[in-house]
Amino acid sequence: MFKSVSLVSLVPLFVLAPLAHAQEAPAPDAAGDADSDAIVVTATRLPTRTDQVSASVTVLDKAAIDRSQDIGVSELLLRTPGVSLSRNGGYGTATSLRIRGAEPDQTVVVVDGVKLNDPSSAGGGYNFANMLVGDASRIEVLRGPQSILWGSQAIGGVVNIVTALPEKALEGSFDFEAGSRETASARAAIGGRNGPVTWRLGGQAFTTGGISALAPAFGGKEADAYTNTSVSGRIEIALAKGVTADLRSYYSASRTDIDSTTADTPEYALNREFVGYAGVNIDLLDGRFRNRFGYGYTDTNRDNYNPTRARAQTFDSAGRNERFEYQGSFAIAPGWTLLAGAENERSRFRSVSPPASLAAPVPAPAIGKAEITSFYGQLSAQPFKALTLTGGIRNDDHDRFGGKTLFAAGSVLRLPTGTILRANYGEGFKAPTLYQLFSEFGNTTLNPEQAHGWEAGAEQHLFGGAVSLGGTYFERTTTDQIIFNSCAATSTLPLCFRPGTTIRRSGYYQNVSRAEAHGVELQGVANVGHLTLDGNYSWTVAEDRSPAAATFGKWLPRRPRDAANGSVSYSWPFGLTTGAAVRWSGKSFDNASNAQVLNAYTLVDLRAEFAVSKQLRVFARAENLFDEQYMTAFRFGTLGRSIYAGVRGRF
Repeated sequence: MFKSVSLVSLVPLFVLAPLAHAQEAPAPDAAGDADSDAIVVTATRLPTRTDQVSASVTVLDKAAIDRSQDIGVSELLLRTPGVSLSRNGGYGTATSLRIRGAEPDQTVVVVDGVKLNDPSSAGGGYNFANMLVGDASRIEVLRGPQSILWGSQAIGGVVNIVTALPEKALEGSFDFEAGSRETASARAAIGGRNGPVTWRLGGQAFTTGGISALAPAFGGKEADAYTNTSVSGRIEIALAKGVTADLRSYYSASRTDIDSTTADTPEYALNREFVGYAGVNIDLLDGRFRNRFGYGYTDTNRDNYNPTRARAQTFDSAGRNERFEYQGSFAIAPGWTLLAGAENERSRFRSVSPPASLAAPVPAPAIGKAEITSFYGQLSAQPFKALTLTGGIRNDDHDRFGGKTLFAAGSVLRLPTGTILRANYGEGFKAPTLYQLFSEFGNTTLNPEQAHGWEAGAEQHLFGGAVSLGGTYFERTTTDQIIFNSCAATSTLPLCFRPGTTIRRSGYYQNVSRAEAHGVELQGVANVGHLTLDGNYSWTVAEDRSPAAATFGKWLPRRPRDAANGSVSYSWPFGLTTGAAVRWSGKSFDNASNAQVLNAYTLVDLRAEFAVSKQLRVFARAENLFDEQYMTAFRFGTLGRSIYAGVRGRF
């Protein structure tokens, strides 16, 4: 039913175009300015009001980001519905984020319109360990399959991070805080609007003495430190009427001390990430037809070292993406907009694990490359003001796996009672990563993972918008899911040997898994005078449904079925704001067999902020107030009670 709707929905373009009245199309840009009069979503690749988006979405604006006082983006995201997280220790260690029970590498992360992923990592996903809040002015979480607009990997959802753009001739901001475990963070940014030029430059430095990555219960005693330095910049230049140029960049460099799963070690990891974007925007027909031509580049380098070895370097990898893209938006008629685009993405990776002995030569690195060319289109239509319908189609042509066509459809109905009804269907796919294909554990016969899912929900606004309540039910099925199969030391299976050799390997990647997820997300917000209450609850059933597998019906690892967040804040008349937040996570399992339980836990935070003036605020917070001992990944430590205080300026 949904596929026919997606195709038929393109017909009105040709029927209504001659009848259209002059109007402006929205700018096709995932890093566009937010409308000051309404919360908008740009993860849809067009600025769209939340009450016109058929998929479930959470938007965190700058005020919400500042109010949370969180240092890392992952901590912010963990407070939103349907999101769970696991981390192999303290700040800087491997951090995996899951949306609605999907795999960590099935979420697309976008920074200022550039899609991030690391082709040299096993799953090709993004490691949130090094993503600090920095100069982010808006963070959007779009849940459910989103491959129509974002292509391969967007099975769980999309996280869109947009950095700030100035509104005045000259403006700036700074934040400084310090606290437990010799932790300190300093951030500053400056920018302005001067004639045809709008610019902003920001930077952040973070350091902490850390905790032992290996949990103390398993012998971890040595604190593992972490440092991170990042810079970001944006500039927009009006070249002529209706013509602008964009340059955007982000760079991060970090060092993380790491442990093995059995003992403290002196090992450390270096990570460097660079994101660059250059684009030209051309508006035609008095803004009715907007076009964006862009080039995006990402480069990730990861190196591990163990000073106790003769050859200190233990791991060396690099992944690079280049993306050429076109996006266009056309205002067909009032309430009718067509978004269309084309993309060409080229990925490369290199990976090698040097031996410890200097006498042993470093083997040739595993290398690989891939290219994918995509075309997509999505029509948004308002047959009448209260109803928004969307239908989309995408075709991806992978140089190894051929073509794949995907469909999506959705609807949003806004009733005069303050009720919003949503329904959405989407499809997704994820091509095998270069690491899964060409590394020492690679399998070149892999097929792409495929998924489809739907959701339906309602939202009710009461008392003039002071109270908002909502709920959503969702389902998703993923087939041909790729897993790592271990090999026994005596196995004679051909895949247990490196291709073309008699050299044994510990395992290989294979399409054997089928996963299903369904669940409910509930959320509510109430603003009563100076008091604000908000909360959400997620019930997520994510199971292995691989036919005839020993793990059939088992929970997928590290995905709690139940999770809840709640917060309360009060703004006092004399400039003080106080608040508390609580997160409860139900039990989960650390492995596919469900033999190792990760116990439920509850975390309580306290926060306070005092406005010294309109430009200056001081703040303090206590995280994990009751020093809860818990694990999100077996054998790995987590942060205990932590106290921080700082100052924030905006001018």
